[in-house]
Amino acid sequence: MAIPDPPRQRQNFLGGFKLTLEHLGRLPVTRQYPEEKRPKQPRQHGRHVLNRYEDGMEKCIGCELCAGVCPADCIYVRGLDNPPDDPVSPGERYGFIYEINFLRCIHCDMCVEACPTEAITESKMFEFSFTNRSDAIYTKDELLVDDDGMPQKLPWEDWREGDDLYTSGWMRATSPSGSAAYEGQVQWSGDLGYGVRSPEGGQSGKRDDATTGSKPLRDTLERHLQTSDLPAAKRGPRGAIGRMMEKAERFSPSASRRHKAKSDADYAEALSAGNSDRGKTARAVADSLPTPTEPTDTAGTPGGAAGTAGTPDDAPDGGGR
Repeated sequence: MAIPDPPRQRQNFLGGFKLTLEHLGRLPVTRQYPEEKRPKQPRQHGRHVLNRYEDGMEKCIGCELCAGVCPADCIYVRGLDNPPDDPVSPGERYGFIYEINFLRCIHCDMCVEACPTEAITESKMFEFSFTNRSDAIYTKDELLVDDDGMPQKLPWEDWREGDDLYTSGWMRATSPSGSAAYEGQVQWSGDLGYGVRSPEGGQSGKRDDATTGSKPLRDTLERHLQTSDLPAAKRGPRGAIGRMMEKAERFSPSASRRHKAKSDADYAEALSAGNSDRGKTARAVADSLPTPTEPTDTAGTPGGAAGTAGTPDDAPDGGGR
């Protein structure tokens, strides 16, 4: 005589069918990769590019700082004196040899941080593979942008629209010496084909999320914030009810379709906003940003406790980063 299962075990058995039946009425969320891809993050680390100034001259001055700071030892650079009659870069030297071994590269972006002229940046294109070692070692001819400022697109690379925008955006989210008075100030030169790229949003009010594609931390990491850091509408019983409603909408049968449509619309809006920045000058980009109140210390001087960081008016509009 068989012993019937306890009620708790029968409930767990039926609970599995309940989960299956719930998903039968939902639309699939699978994307047909690689024909259809998910939008990439604004600060995605991908394949490197060597940039030019807006006049066509190369930004690389052959200082070899990127090769020295690389933790994977994948960059090889050799500088050469500029020919007096036909200089390649504005400095005394230029990058005569520039190679990156992508079999070693870990895409840490430390080379971008070390570059004094923002010559080397990373695009969002990371989907590329090789069938031999020689293809994995990119030379200067493959890394340097063309005469229109566009990256070289090799046969084994899968470039999509927007992969060349906002390259190494996190480098344009910082400020000198950590002073909030300088945050959002354009202190880098323009790139050929793109003009002066907009600054990324940081902790101050000088942010243009519609152009750069970034989002405030309070909107993306709400569950990790303390109660004091949450907006008033997200606290207490009101916030709990709002989170329950958002969860119910997220798991509704039509949620996947709405989420996919919204993500595609946001991605298209970011692309159009990024393309509209091409050709802008440093002053035009700076004037388009909102002007928040300057941080002051107890003595009323901007730029820190001692007031030695200066004011935002002292920051240069262009030139080297």
